[in-house]
Amino acid sequence: MAETKGKMTVRLLDLVPQYESVKDEIRAAMDEVLSTQQFILGPKVAELETAVAAYCGARHAVGVASGSDAILLALMALGIGEGDEVVTSPYTFFSTVSSITRLGARPVFADIDPRTCNIDPALVASAVTRKTRAIVVVHLYGQTCEMDPIAELAGARGIAVVEDACQSIGALYKGRSAGSIGEAGCLSFFPSKNLGGFGDGGMVLTGESGLAEKIRALRVHGSREKYHHEFVGINSRLDALQAAVLLVKMRHLEGWHEGRRRNAARYDAGLRGIEGIAIPYVEPHNRSVYNQYVIRARRRDELRAFLGAQGIGTEVYYPVPLHLQKCFAFLGGAPGDFPRSEAAARETLALPVYPELAREQLDYVISKIRDFAESRR
Repeated sequence: MAETKGKMTVRLLDLVPQYESVKDEIRAAMDEVLSTQQFILGPKVAELETAVAAYCGARHAVGVASGSDAILLALMALGIGEGDEVVTSPYTFFSTVSSITRLGARPVFADIDPRTCNIDPALVASAVTRKTRAIVVVHLYGQTCEMDPIAELAGARGIAVVEDACQSIGALYKGRSAGSIGEAGCLSFFPSKNLGGFGDGGMVLTGESGLAEKIRALRVHGSREKYHHEFVGINSRLDALQAAVLLVKMRHLEGWHEGRRRNAARYDAGLRGIEGIAIPYVEPHNRSVYNQYVIRARRRDELRAFLGAQGIGTEVYYPVPLHLQKCFAFLGGAPGDFPRSEAAARETLALPVYPELAREQLDYVISKIRDFAESRR
């Protein structure tokens, strides 16, 4: 934490304090892998798969190269392809939708609940057609979607549910873990995630043995037996060094979750009631793990510039909804099609929330937001 003449530097994310707290454990774990010279899949990856499956309440977990690949492989294993439709949110990270289009399927968007920024189940129902083969829900910012009505709809129509839980490992919906509710759940271990590795990594969760077996084959070029290929798969293997790092970090994950929740509660208390600012809404039956703490601000861009000048890091997730991205123009999207997502793109702002933040840093951010709001009254 830096402070000069009353001005602090508060980074959006600083992973150095986390590393300092676990570096001896991590170095020992990495040395163990280095001594074996076994770097691709292997016992460490299998150990991590078992640990993550148990933590998330899933029967199976399959380690892959990234969260993006986790979504792609889940859809591949479900047989999604040309002529199929997949319902999902336009307000999410790019790979949620690119995974659908890469398989030749067509994404069909359903707008979000403006309170949570997660997909609205009522709008999912209206987006489903006879061509719908899957629904990809996104548990955004560390909070799960409203899963019961989506699961009920999907079950009645024979539609698969894939959970993009890349931001939400450890989040709970009515006591059930994100990623364990649908046919498949997808995790990311990108360094900025609550459980982050030292590079890319991901995992697919499922309760179905056949689906897990197929994903295990698809991640190694569609091969169950070396050089014998049943499917056209991809190269998407989690490496043993990442697994070693993640196994160490898993021992601390719940404590880090609670640190984020504690910081979010302090923000909630300090920012509630400020004109032009809305704090995040969490459903009473959910546990959010706050991968991001995202407020809404009527004058978002002005506020972001003001906070930046005060040494406070922020981020916008996401400034352009996917139906308005140039590469998806072939879908025919236009401004006004999904007004809730477009409003979120204009108004949302992520504040620093990582567990190592000092109380003084949180209070500094709160005070500067209050200063901004007062100056614009």
